[in-house]
Amino acid sequence: MSMSKIHVAFINLYKQLSAAEVRKAVKALQVQVTRDFAPAWGIDAELKYYKSPKDVPDHAWQMVILETSDEAGDLGYHELTYSGKPLGRVFAGTIRNQKDSWTNTLSHELLEMLADPEASRYVYRQHKDGSGILYAYENCDACQDSSFGYKINGVLVSNFVYPSWFEQYHPPGTRFDHLRLMKKAFELLPGGYIPTYDISKSKKWKLMNGPKLTKAAKTKLVAGSRKERRFKGRHTWKKSKA
Repeated sequence: MSMSKIHVAFINLYKQLSAAEVRKAVKALQVQVTRDFAPAWGIDAELKYYKSPKDVPDHAWQMVILETSDEAGDLGYHELTYSGKPLGRVFAGTIRNQKDSWTNTLSHELLEMLADPEASRYVYRQHKDGSGILYAYENCDACQDSSFGYKINGVLVSNFVYPSWFEQYHPPGTRFDHLRLMKKAFELLPGGYIPTYDISKSKKWKLMNGPKLTKAAKTKLVAGSRKERRFKGRHTWKKSKA
């Protein structure tokens, strides 16, 4: 299988995280992407930490670590780099205040950006009565709770679904997620969710929630987050000034 190779630059703008902590996380994510994610999705990437945004090459995609969504507001809620490449954000300060794992979230956002960089892909699921629902092509939401993550060299990373999760025809025993916790397509683990659009009823995207929601899953969409960007639409996206 041929794989696309993407360069992703990691930038830390959250002062409570040291460069050493971020570098350790990036190394673990490199293992996850190349060892675990690429064989399942056919997408590989080269990950690298940069001390300053000024050092990032124009061709690179970016993952920026911030304190809170208010800081993202100062950056203009941008979703694209200055050269028009995909850009993701993780609000580590907010995540820490919720006593959750910023590395699990960083992994989550990275894998989803790699699989659907424009947050524009979806799958149509038709029901027996002829009605149908669109499911967003988000590969970590359904198993997003950090309790379902796993560690690489001591760093917690997110579990993720396989392409088979979006396909109803697979028989029992199919691998639907990396840790083999799911038994069928479109299954939501506790604390999981997925953006959906009911084509016969809805006028906007909604979150379909799994059982026993965690506190993090119950919170509102974070301004500037990937979920909010999908709900608002790509025409609202802005470019970074740096």
